Amino acid sequence: MKRTVYLETSFVSYLTARPSRTIVGAAHQEITREWWQNHRDQYDLKISELVLRECAAGDVQAAARRIEAIRGIPRLAIDAQVDDIARGLMNAELVPRQAAEDALHIAIAAVHRVDFLLTWNFKHIANPSIQRNIAIFLYDLGLPFPFICSPEELSGEDDGTLV
Repeated sequence: MKRTVYLETSFVSYLTARPSRTIVGAAHQEITREWWQNHRDQYDLKISELVLRECAAGDVQAAARRIEAIRGIPRLAIDAQVDDIARGLMNAELVPRQAAEDALHIAIAAVHRVDFLLTWNFKHIANPSIQRNIAIFLYDLGLPFPFICSPEELSGEDDGTLV
């Protein structure tokens, strides 16, 4: 059985973006493309309707590239439990209200018990300063904390299978 990876929108954006003019941006793009090419088949990939909506926004040509990249990837549902948990993360001030979509990504991954949430969003998702408190919040609800990481962190020797 393969481990599950939820692809957050920033991953898809780096995968399909035009070449970045910054060193960091270009590095993130290269790491993302390398992960996509060499590691994605080791995992059971998932997205959500939120990822689809965010990928469809903005420049028409860029949106088309993002949508094409995620075509065929199964979607995880956004239901009342997901909404309640996202609101709870914001009410507990673990994720700021202006980052409601980020709270929703975390809630989707937790409710659906994915193994990894793959992101380049270090502000409100892959932020070590808040992850411990989010993990405690989810634990108190009986939910697992998905391992939140960048593609660089998930490109090790792991073959993606559960042991």
